[in-house]
Amino acid sequence: MNTTTSPVETDAGAYAETLLRLPESAPPARRLVEFALDSWGLPGLTEDATLIVSELVANAVRHARADWIRVTVRRVGDRRVRLAVVDKSHVLPQLRTPGLEDVRGRGLHLIDEPSDRWGTDPLPWGKRVWVELRTDGEQ
Repeated sequence: MNTTTSPVETDAGAYAETLLRLPESAPPARRLVEFALDSWGLPGLTEDATLIVSELVANAVRHARADWIRVTVRRVGDRRVRLAVVDKSHVLPQLRTPGLEDVRGRGLHLIDEPSDRWGTDPLPWGKRVWVELRTDGEQ
């Protein structure tokens, strides 16, 4: 089953792709991020960005409704990017401290640590969870 559509350049500073809400959508989401960062000459963000988009997709797969999610990578400064996943759930992510025996609950820590900042935008049909990363030298 094809889990991906083709990436679309939404404007000069963004790429987006609509994916099925399946665990198998994490690799195409990572490829979208890698493609965007490479095209913008920001390969230093790739390791953190691909980890983060994987966690965002995993959270949407686990918690959202509907069959599709939307992944975007937007350049928001010379050395700054915003990764986002839109899903059809109104449940907002919460950073919490998992216990030693907890199998889940660590994903937002993986997002929080390398990010410059992150947040959630409520939408009429769900939410957008976004994360901003920057290279050294930009505030």
